[in-house]
Amino acid sequence: MDEGTSSDGLPHGSGERGLWRLMLKIPAIRGKLQILAARNTSIINLFEAYEDACVTLQRLRREPGEKNCPRVREYETICSEIETEIIDYCINTV
Repeated sequence: MDEGTSSDGLPHGSGERGLWRLMLKIPAIRGKLQILAARNTSIINLFEAYEDACVTLQRLRREPGEKNCPRVREYETICSEIETEIIDYCINTV
């Protein structure tokens, strides 16, 4: 899943896109996210999962019809749960 890290220690690929998405969505923890991304490679998996869930959610929202409504709600919940987990991680990490 992870496509490696760049020379500055930050992830690239889907992990980096997930990090950017989170920094835009939750600007209050932007600095902490950048520090954690550079220091803790295990959080990159959460960034990747967030990116994957957001991309899937966007795709489902573009598809016509009511049949996708339960899946849209499911992916909205997944994105929200990952955001909450990352916020908790930022708060509880010194």
